[in-house]
Amino acid sequence: MLEGKVAIVTGAGGGLGRCHALELARHGAKVVVNDLGEDAAGAVAQEIREAGGEAIVGVCSVTDEQAVARMVERTIDLWGGVDILVNNAGILRDKSFVKMDIADFRTVVDVHLMGAAICTKAVWSPMRERKYGRIVMTTSSSGLYGNFGQANYGAAKMALVGLMQTLAIEGAKYDIRVNALAPTAATQMTGDVLPEESLERLDPALVSPGVVHLASDDAPTRAILCAGAGHFASAHVTLTDGVQIGGGADAAAKVADSWPQIVDRAGEIVPDYGFTQAEREVAAARSAPKEAFAAAD
Repeated sequence: MLEGKVAIVTGAGGGLGRCHALELARHGAKVVVNDLGEDAAGAVAQEIREAGGEAIVGVCSVTDEQAVARMVERTIDLWGGVDILVNNAGILRDKSFVKMDIADFRTVVDVHLMGAAICTKAVWSPMRERKYGRIVMTTSSSGLYGNFGQANYGAAKMALVGLMQTLAIEGAKYDIRVNALAPTAATQMTGDVLPEESLERLDPALVSPGVVHLASDDAPTRAILCAGAGHFASAHVTLTDGVQIGGGADAAAKVADSWPQIVDRAGEIVPDYGFTQAEREVAAARSAPKEAFAAAD
């Protein structure tokens, strides 16, 4: 599926990243194994080579702009371009928000969000020039739906969905497809979070086939793929029909009274772009009586 393609996988020295790198290579991709540790990255690259694939090591932090730029330049010099970027690198600093230092909040956001932005920025122009690219952001159910003790992690992971949504729109005419993966897997990051019985079923290798599809010529764009234990589903950010209330002194009371209708999910949509909300609101306002917009006394 990926014969001749060039992929960079961040945080690929172990866990999910290692499995992604091995699976991409198994499908024919040449892989840059990025990690902070040279030994870990080197071991994965060696695994790929021993299986008949091609791999090199890219040792750097995803938060180091200059080092990431050098890694991308080296990849282009060696293999002619970058077709695939899997933003997988991440860390945890879990605590309830009341006990969480802002330093821990910032560190997690820096690695997950800024690290992905830095790596994506480094490959973005080369992909535009070649009119081809496949980028995978790693989000999480903790960002999509929340999880106790993970305010920093959840905020970063949901921010990656917003980054994915916008880049998919900007990259469309260059055939750059950008998607998000929400994995569940038994890794060093989840070992203390999930029960042993669940961990036994959550082999990270069972997630990686989804990455192959998101990295392929036939990849979708703007998808959020949830994957774990060999199960695959999609998540969506939706918009309900809502209720036109307008202004006036009793508008707040009407919002409260109309709440069941406002949150009714029957007929909800997945907007094509952010301004869909504004467009629909303006259309609803145009169809409402003018007196509905009277200012509050």
